[in-house]
Amino acid sequence: MDVITKTIIILAAILFFFFLIGIRIVRPTHRGLIETLGKYTKFALPGFHWIVPIIQRIYLVDIREQLVNAEPQVIITNDNLNATVDAQVYLKVKSDEESVKNSMYNVTNYRLQVVNLARTTLRNIIGTLTLKSANSERGRINMDLDQTLKVETKNWGIEILRTELKEIDPPKDVQETMNKVVKAENEKIAAIDFATAAETNADGVKRAEIKKAEGVKQAKILEAEGEAQAIKLVNEAADKYFVGNAQLLRKLQAMENALRNNAKIILPSDSELVNVIGEMSGVLPLKREIKESKEQ
Repeated sequence: MDVITKTIIILAAILFFFFLIGIRIVRPTHRGLIETLGKYTKFALPGFHWIVPIIQRIYLVDIREQLVNAEPQVIITNDNLNATVDAQVYLKVKSDEESVKNSMYNVTNYRLQVVNLARTTLRNIIGTLTLKSANSERGRINMDLDQTLKVETKNWGIEILRTELKEIDPPKDVQETMNKVVKAENEKIAAIDFATAAETNADGVKRAEIKKAEGVKQAKILEAEGEAQAIKLVNEAADKYFVGNAQLLRKLQAMENALRNNAKIILPSDSELVNVIGEMSGVLPLKREIKESKEQ
């Protein structure tokens, strides 16, 4: 093998090696920024890319959703209580070229910057609230934190997806006192509910007694009306059958009183009273037959 052939083989090997070290593969989860001699020249989408070794360089940027923990910190609330606060921020770099460039060139380390910004924002928000209101207004705190981060990071090429306030923990002694207060309030509510139920039950019993009394009253009214109707019928009968016969009615009353306590009574056969009784019962009046005995 002559010198020329060896030289060609060596040059081919060098070129092949040079080609191999310039190969770059960009995954679908990333985007690339290619710089030539320190100057941005090309945006690298997912797939195969080749750069000139030493002269060019590619920087990969992850565009997946990322979780950034703001780390627990102690914040003094408006009522001078220490609260341990922790929050999480979910974000991602936008996939377009301009956003990827901003995330690389407009901010040194967007993850670290977001952590510091979230901690500062939480101190400003919770410092204006009491411990009780901070615990009861977690939704508003999350919303304020989210809006502040979106405004402050709009030129960083990232998107704030959501923020979550993990905990607002007071000191142990304060927590025990708050638990006692909550327990007392729950017992108070339970007592009020029991009293309300007892009052409702008493009202039901009262209404039932009123209904019962109204029923008794109505029954007595109906009974009195029946007695009045009976008396009316008796008076009408008396007017019909005994008009002008007051003396005879008096005799009937006297006979009724006599028969009430006596089993037997003797009446004269020619008594008008017998005829009256018979007439009322549907029997013809007795006729007197005078038998004259003749003496032979």
